[in-house]
Amino acid sequence: MAEKILIVDDDLETLRLIGMMLQKQGYQVVSAKDGTEAISLAFSEHPDMIVLDIMMPDPDGYQVARHLRSDPQTAPIPILMFTAKSQLEHKVAGYEAGADDYLTKPVHPTELIARIRALFTRAKSRGTGPLLTRRGYVVGIMAAKGGLGVSTLALNLGLAYYQKTRAEVIAAELRPGQGTWGGELGFTQDDGLTSLLAMNASDITLEDVERHLTSTTYGIRLLLTTHKAADSTRLVNAIPQLEVLLFHLFTLGSFITLDIGSPYTPGLEKMLSMIDELILVTEPQPHSVKRTGQLIEELPTLGFSSTKALSVIINNRVRADLQLSAVQIQEMLNRIKTPFIPGVTEQSYQAAMRNIPLGFLQPDGIYMQQVNELAAGYAARLRNDQFRSAGFPTTSS
Repeated sequence: MAEKILIVDDDLETLRLIGMMLQKQGYQVVSAKDGTEAISLAFSEHPDMIVLDIMMPDPDGYQVARHLRSDPQTAPIPILMFTAKSQLEHKVAGYEAGADDYLTKPVHPTELIARIRALFTRAKSRGTGPLLTRRGYVVGIMAAKGGLGVSTLALNLGLAYYQKTRAEVIAAELRPGQGTWGGELGFTQDDGLTSLLAMNASDITLEDVERHLTSTTYGIRLLLTTHKAADSTRLVNAIPQLEVLLFHLFTLGSFITLDIGSPYTPGLEKMLSMIDELILVTEPQPHSVKRTGQLIEELPTLGFSSTKALSVIINNRVRADLQLSAVQIQEMLNRIKTPFIPGVTEQSYQAAMRNIPLGFLQPDGIYMQQVNELAAGYAARLRNDQFRSAGFPTTSS
């Protein structure tokens, strides 16, 4: 039986011309003139591929793609975005929404047919699964200032999640010139991020990003960056590269932690717009908590949507008689819950001397107990989300 292709475009003449062309090639054709009809037909007609325009009335092509990718019934369908939007940011947004290929108008019919055939070939070679690995859940971690344990938490949260789930986990340093993991863990090559940022954005592929990940004996992979002052400005003129590499990175793991650093990291707005959740780390000192509160108020202007999850963790790294209590911090930040993570200066030193993560030095220590609890919460929540999307009843975590 001939493959069935769903064409989605609000221009009726485009629908007619593409439909005729595909029918001449032996394909079955189903047409939708808007996003709502496209979603309905995707479920009722079970197309083998969708050729999707972007510029349509609400919902637009991006929204349609995200909706279809979020449902297990339609997630495996190959999507070819076919649109007049030709800028790099449009292409990245298309891939991020779930497109498997992106083609700009106008195009010669021969190229359109070739792209469609190539997508079908890839689908058959990969079986019934989606052509593009589903996007993982991305947690960004940052603080209003440096030195509050952001890097340590980003690394060990990834390790703890892997220990809980055995899922594909990636932890990434996103501060060129300020990397710490490579040196602390004894890796001789730590230029994965800076090497990718040096490429042309349009040349960065999924394979490039995967090749620059560092495998570890701990079960997770790392995107490392250097600790060289000369690299500290790499991101300033490389935001397009950052966007492309993050898009690919997010498809390579099911759980990704990002060491964002501070609000002064170049590309912060792009990072915040692409993550699923943000953890802010602070300390129980008045000025630090005040700065964290100011940052929370500023987040919507920095690209972080108010609909995304935001949590605050208190790193009690210095024992002091005079410090804010949990209740005082919650009142200052207007937060219901602000978990404390104890400081472990001596253990961190020992871990660095042995070139191992803190979580492997003392997996049952007081610090990792809190991090493990955090990871367990993510594991339970994401598992429930997967069950819910598949139509199964869930239990509260």
